[in-house]
Amino acid sequence: MMARARMLLVEDDAALAELLVWHFKREDFEVVHTIDGEEALLLAREKVPDIVLLDWMVEGLSGIEVCRRLRRTAETANVPIIMLTARGEEADRIRGLETGADDYVTKPFSPRELVARVSAVLRRVRPALAGEALSYADLEMDTVGHKVRRGGEVIPLGPTEFRLLKHFLEHPGHVFSRERLLDSVWGHDSDIESRTVDVHIRRLRKAINEGGRPDIIRTVRSAGYALDAGH
Repeated sequence: MMARARMLLVEDDAALAELLVWHFKREDFEVVHTIDGEEALLLAREKVPDIVLLDWMVEGLSGIEVCRRLRRTAETANVPIIMLTARGEEADRIRGLETGADDYVTKPFSPRELVARVSAVLRRVRPALAGEALSYADLEMDTVGHKVRRGGEVIPLGPTEFRLLKHFLEHPGHVFSRERLLDSVWGHDSDIESRTVDVHIRRLRKAINEGGRPDIIRTVRSAGYALDAGH
């Protein structure tokens, strides 16, 4: 079963937004829509999306400024951004890409083509959305069979460590604060202290690094944790 992708749609053309929401929900995307650039940044901070569809011209902050700020924020720095615009000029397209957009779609466009472009970007950056097996470096997770292997060897994990590792595998390279991990792994209603995250990170590290394997969980001082083999 495919993991649902969360999309943040920033588009102030009501008719186009309605059309896009319909098409992406039909493809089993979870779509959060706003017409306002400032609100888009707040929504992205509240719950990091898997992909952002961002109109160049929106209310409040411009799309290009929203893109710039998303790229400057640790939690959203790696989220793929596709810009939508009526501007076809090459200079504008280059400016969008230089600001950090991953792709650029000029209006008018076919919604089906856009769905295909979004799916292609997600397959590239979030392989977790393409199926039941998650992997990063020499780590593999079978989400259906609830098995984790590193270098081919089975690693026993408790349910919380399993959920924690699954979250990291779905967002490789992303830095998550303790609060963000509590929200994503334990849920909104959790009254667990943020220090509990440290305990479970230690347990997860101990399990996956057994036998002197390289530590692939990076601690980012004053920020949180990330799955990062290159640190």
